[in-house]
Amino acid sequence: MRERWVVVTTLALLQAVTITTGVYAVRTDFSLAALSDQGPRPVEPNAAPAVPVVTAGPVLASGGDGPLPTKGTLTQQLTDALGDKALGSSVGAVVLDAVTGERIFAANADAGITPASTTKIVTCTAALASLGPDTRLSTRVVQGANRSSIVLVGGGDPLLAGPSAKPGSYPKQASLAALASRTAAKLKAEGVTKVTLGYDASLFTGSPNGPGWKPSYIPDGNVAPVYALAIDEGRANPAASQPRVANPPQYAAAAFAKLLARYGIAVAKTVRPAKAQQNAPELGKVDSAPVYALVEHTLTHSDNDLAEALARHVAIKEGQPASFEGGGKAVVSVLKRLDAARGVLVYDGSGLSPRNRISADALARAVTIASSPRHPELHAVASGMPIAGFSGTLGNGRRFTSSDTKREVGLVRAKTGTLNNVNTLAGMATTRSGRLVTFAFLADKVPLSAEPVLDRLAAIVARS
Repeated sequence: MRERWVVVTTLALLQAVTITTGVYAVRTDFSLAALSDQGPRPVEPNAAPAVPVVTAGPVLASGGDGPLPTKGTLTQQLTDALGDKALGSSVGAVVLDAVTGERIFAANADAGITPASTTKIVTCTAALASLGPDTRLSTRVVQGANRSSIVLVGGGDPLLAGPSAKPGSYPKQASLAALASRTAAKLKAEGVTKVTLGYDASLFTGSPNGPGWKPSYIPDGNVAPVYALAIDEGRANPAASQPRVANPPQYAAAAFAKLLARYGIAVAKTVRPAKAQQNAPELGKVDSAPVYALVEHTLTHSDNDLAEALARHVAIKEGQPASFEGGGKAVVSVLKRLDAARGVLVYDGSGLSPRNRISADALARAVTIASSPRHPELHAVASGMPIAGFSGTLGNGRRFTSSDTKREVGLVRAKTGTLNNVNTLAGMATTRSGRLVTFAFLADKVPLSAEPVLDRLAAIVARS
């Protein structure tokens, strides 16, 4: 086994291409499982892919453990940058050696600070550790009370593609049209051409709106109400963030009824909520991409809807209610098993809640564990984080563009976080001497925007 995995730095552009296009070569056809007569299942593990997944291949490469950066110089440079008034009065910072976990630099590193979207690091780490990287989320149709009654059962896959979605994005989405086609074929084989349709979204429980979420988050398109049944992440138009539909399960069921009609199955006009029987015969099923691909998407694109779904699936796996409260407890429980829960208090999976508190040390340690050769199942956290200047929320043309950061384009992988008066950045870099280090910089009393300062801090680490 290789002694150490580090981020590719000298081939950063190649990494970016790997993220955006090369991953298709890993597995371009996520096959759908065959029909069965087993009872409803929210998630389903699949056999490992026939070829290595991208998280353990070109994105992380073998490398030597170079010497640690000179602490005195790094401390002085980071301390000077942390004095920037743009960061405000509440700041936590840490740099860790990814090999030993030793602190190379720390400033208020154990204080709980609002993490914003860097919360997704702990959510995704917990999802990979609890669910496993190859698990898939299943959306199913089962028989209802009689042969002419069917129930669409949500499996908590917000990426389920509706009839208007265009193919081609990574990861490949499960399709509502494919589910309708398979269901129609099964019904016709049994001599059924007219049905009543119900929908079951009971896999997730509790409020669909997160603790402390702003009333504007859903209307503004930041997130949809969290339900176990939705298509296109609750978007009325799959290509636009707005508007989000008010009732995602009902909207998905109505779309499914229309698709069934296209395939020759007449559906009664009224479509209502229903509860699927535990051992009801299965009429059709489609599966999501594996969790490792869902994690990569969540982190690269800061996908709030998928992060919330993953947190609830962790809750289910860990024996907690599939709610915001249950998800928060389950995520912390999994992190405790990884010895990475100290300083973590979360109320949602996405980081939209301003009530979340995570220390800089906790975030950096989660990244350290996820990049470790002892935890290959967690490597999608590393491969999913945006590359500075190239991908995701670090590739929007606004980050790492100043004279003191643009030389480090491609040398940093990190997750961003932004809320009102909150800016955070946590990730990893390889120093000039070839040492892999992890870092976290959090500020939650920012007067305007501290993004340029956070980029500068990360750049200092990368060139140390």
